[in-house]
Amino acid sequence: MANSQQKADAALGATATPERARFTAGEMIALGLSVLWLLIAGIYFMSIPATDPAVVGGGLDSLRFVINLMAVFLPVAMIWVAAAAARSARIVREESRRLQAAIDGMRQTYVADRQARGAGMEPSVERKLNEIAKATQKTETALATFTTSRDAARPRVAAAPAKPDDGPDDQAALALGTSADEMAPPIARPDLIRALNFPDTESDEVGFAALRRALKDRQARQLVQASQDILTLLSQDGIYMDDLRPDRARPEIWRRFAKGDRGRAVAALGGVRDRSCLALTAGRMREDAIFRDAAHHFLRKFDQTLITFEADATDEDIAALSETRTSRAFMLLGRVTGAFD
Repeated sequence: MANSQQKADAALGATATPERARFTAGEMIALGLSVLWLLIAGIYFMSIPATDPAVVGGGLDSLRFVINLMAVFLPVAMIWVAAAAARSARIVREESRRLQAAIDGMRQTYVADRQARGAGMEPSVERKLNEIAKATQKTETALATFTTSRDAARPRVAAAPAKPDDGPDDQAALALGTSADEMAPPIARPDLIRALNFPDTESDEVGFAALRRALKDRQARQLVQASQDILTLLSQDGIYMDDLRPDRARPEIWRRFAKGDRGRAVAALGGVRDRSCLALTAGRMREDAIFRDAAHHFLRKFDQTLITFEADATDEDIAALSETRTSRAFMLLGRVTGAFD
C-alpha cells in the first residue's frame, strides 16, 4: 500500500509544472509588436507638417485627438489581450496534463492495491464464511454418523405377510414416509436471526450453535446457503456487509413488504447509500450471469422466509433481523435490482 502510494506521489511530482518564466514567448512577441507599432505611429505623427488641418490654432482638435489616441493604443491593447488569452490557454493545458497524470497515478495505485489484496490478503468475511462452511461440513458429518449408528443399532422387525383378504380399507392403516425436515420443529426466531448474521469468530459458540440449528430447518437452511453464496461473491469485489451502514427502516415497512406492498411505501428498505458498493454490484449484475442467478435466488429465498417470519414476529424481532448481514445483503441487492420499486 505504501509503495503504491509512493508511486502515485512520484507521478504527481513528475508532472508538477516548473516555476513559470516571468515573460513567455508569446508575451515577448506581444511586447515587440507593441514597440514596433508605437514607433510606426510616432514616426507617422512626427512627419505631419504644421500646416496640416489637424492643427488648429496651435493645438489639436479634441475629436481628432481622441481618434488619434485610439488609432495608436487600441492595436496595442488588442495585442496584449491576445497575449493574455494565449497565456491562459497554456495554463489550462498544463493543469489538464497534471490532472490526467494524477488520475493515472490513482488508477495505478488502485489496481496495485487490488492485485496485492487478491494475491496475499484473504478478506475477513470470506475467511469467516470458509470457517462456517467447514463447521457445517463437520456438523452434517456428525449428524449422518449419528443417524447411521442409530439405524444400525435399532433391531429390525420383519414385515408381516399381507393377508390375501385385505380390502381397500386396510390401506389407510399403512404409514406413509415422512421426511426428517417435516418432523423437526420449526426453528426459533432468535436462532434464525443469529444464524442469518453468521458467527463473528471461530470461538463464537453461540453463533455456530444457532447456525447448526438453522441447518436442520429446511427453509432456514436454503436461505443460509443462498446468503453464504452471495456474501462470498460480493466479497470478491471488496463488498462486505460489516462496512455497510444502511438507513434503518421501521418494522412496519418490513411488514408491508412481506405482505406484498411495493413502491414508495417500502422504498425505505433500500437504505444503502454507499455509491461504490451500489455501482460495483450493479456492474456485476450486468456482466456476471452466475452472480445474477445467485442474487435472484437469494432474493426469492429471503422473501419467502420473511413472509413466514413476519407472521409471528414482534417488532423487536424484525428490527433485529434487519441488522443481520443477510438483511444488509438483501437491502443492497434489492435496491440494485429494483425490488423495492
